[in-house]
Amino acid sequence: MVVQHKRRGGAVAVLAAMAVAAAGGCSGPGAAAEEGNGPAPGRSGGAADEVRGAADALTGAGSSKARTSMEMASGGTRVTIRGEGGYDFARGVGRLKVVLPPDAAGEDEHKPITELLTSGALYMKNRGAGVPPDKWVRVDTTTLDDGNLVTGGATDPLTAAELLRGADRVTFVGDVEIAGQKVRHFKGVTDIGRAARVAEPHARASLAAAAKGFARDVVPFDAYLDEAGRLRKVRHRFAFVNEGRTVDVTSTTVLFDFGAQVVVQLPDEKDIYSGRVKA
Repeated sequence: MVVQHKRRGGAVAVLAAMAVAAAGGCSGPGAAAEEGNGPAPGRSGGAADEVRGAADALTGAGSSKARTSMEMASGGTRVTIRGEGGYDFARGVGRLKVVLPPDAAGEDEHKPITELLTSGALYMKNRGAGVPPDKWVRVDTTTLDDGNLVTGGATDPLTAAELLRGADRVTFVGDVEIAGQKVRHFKGVTDIGRAARVAEPHARASLAAAAKGFARDVVPFDAYLDEAGRLRKVRHRFAFVNEGRTVDVTSTTVLFDFGAQVVVQLPDEKDIYSGRVKA
């Protein structure tokens, strides 16, 4: 199975779907979200307001390192796409090295893909499938059915936080530790369409596209915030339809080392591949 999102000038294969294909199938519907709207103890404004402000806290933090994973369950087999890099929240740009899982035969045939994340666009190098190794593939994320929430095999960390602006039915679960630091764990759901309407300008078009492209526009999440309100970890559970089946994708983003230097240089026009991208 190969999933494609159509765009102007060609088609871009969904990296997440490549992993599902390697496992040999698609998964069924995901778990329902837990309900609740209890306020977080010791905080004003309630749990929902705290979660909705996560994107603003990240912008104020400036930058961080990031780890991502995108997991699919298919036919009893779980496959995961992993990424690692950094994000400059003030500029709205990031860089990840994304590693695809081994193929169905257990052989690691996929070289890591370098991804540059920016407002309205995704750049991929070492995309393969006939693309010269020294060229980048540019994808207009506002034309993708999912707004690039799953297409690139990693959810843009800032977009993941902007998605929380639509948070509802939020419950404060309790304090836990991540990498030795106490964080606050929240559960709830977020509405993609509502998030698109209140998101910062850089994220609105992509989220608006995503609101139309998923099987369910209400997305369950787990969010972990530190005492400064910065998002340290977020897990979203998306669902989209492919070939008549609902495919569930769990996307997790972990942020750490706030203030770290993150260098992202977008490619020149001459370095962008203009041909058709094979699936």
